[in-house]
Amino acid sequence: MTDASDVLLGLGGCVDYEVKLTADVLERLVAEYGIVAAELTSPTTVTSERDLVVSILGYVARGGGGEHYVASAPALSTFAQRFPYRETLGGTSVRAGIVMSRLGVPSTLHLVSVNDTVRRLLPADGEYLDSGTEDTFYPHLIVQYDRGLRVRVADIDIDAPFPNRLIYVNDPANSDLRLAAGLGDRLGAAKVFLISGFNAMRDVAELDERLAALREHMRQQPPDAVTYFEDAAYHEPAFSRRVREALLDEIDVYGLNEDELQSYLGRAIDLLDAEQVADALTAVHAFIPVPTLVLHTKYWAVTLGEGDYADALDTGTVMAAARYRHGDDVTTEDVERLREQPRRPESIAFSVALHERLGDAVHCVPAFALDVPEPTTVGLGDTFVGGFLAALASKGKR
Repeated sequence: MTDASDVLLGLGGCVDYEVKLTADVLERLVAEYGIVAAELTSPTTVTSERDLVVSILGYVARGGGGEHYVASAPALSTFAQRFPYRETLGGTSVRAGIVMSRLGVPSTLHLVSVNDTVRRLLPADGEYLDSGTEDTFYPHLIVQYDRGLRVRVADIDIDAPFPNRLIYVNDPANSDLRLAAGLGDRLGAAKVFLISGFNAMRDVAELDERLAALREHMRQQPPDAVTYFEDAAYHEPAFSRRVREALLDEIDVYGLNEDELQSYLGRAIDLLDAEQVADALTAVHAFIPVPTLVLHTKYWAVTLGEGDYADALDTGTVMAAARYRHGDDVTTEDVERLREQPRRPESIAFSVALHERLGDAVHCVPAFALDVPEPTTVGLGDTFVGGFLAALASKGKR
């Protein structure tokens, strides 16, 4: 049995405006702004709603996902108001905490921004630390689109090959990522610690200060505690290496998705080609030499390295699939029914082939065979992390 003090999830969180894209609104915006096909690459900066539309269309064309800082906060709210949207809680740590609560594992959240919406939507069985001195509200724009979304106007004709999600942010509280004074004391009682959120920082001096402060807080961790670090798309790409180098010796499990993997490698990977993936995992593990590397994708989830995380991998995979199919309305019954569903045949074959190449150092869980016309693509990685950590906390040992 666990209580909220056993699991500490950090380091930031937010309110999300979740938007589902529609072709009619996008086509109207393309016409209004005079956007042409040659522009459909991600701009280096997003400073206006026009830049935002160009960025979104570039991702939709290739079925990609990503996260970006937006220099204009009004552009986010203006775009969101063009669609029906939902207010939800976001940030890897917060979404993971919500998943864990549904699995009966309470947690303590470290937050940097709190307001009435956050207080209303947080799990009732958990606790939180707040590093802020007053209520703040900096909503993130979460853009979701379905496979087959087609935008045809002027010389633009794109058709989304995959469903995915995009994140656009202007959030001073998460950019500052201040640490609560009581973080170290809470870590002294925690068996599991999740680190996420450094990707939102934009000032190198502040980043170094937060990293040093976090290491000092982490000195109070019990020697058998497990520290899980979840990677993300950095608003300042150069900060990724800086964070890894500062925390690498404190991390037990390092998680990332296929977008981050391919970004590190600088090339696309066929996620169902065992030879390519084996080479990619080996290469990434060489420059992220943590005890255990976790890679979670739409086809499978895998650990490479030390420890037995088979149950954690499977629980993470099940919970992410349940969210993909049912969204925020997923129930315990939905999860249990999903466990009985078949896995993707191509993913099963991949798992066998990967094990043949990497041996007992690797464990692979195939994804489910799901055909969902309108899936939820927001928060799948965060949900995987929540399921993984819930199993880890319930197990009570590494």
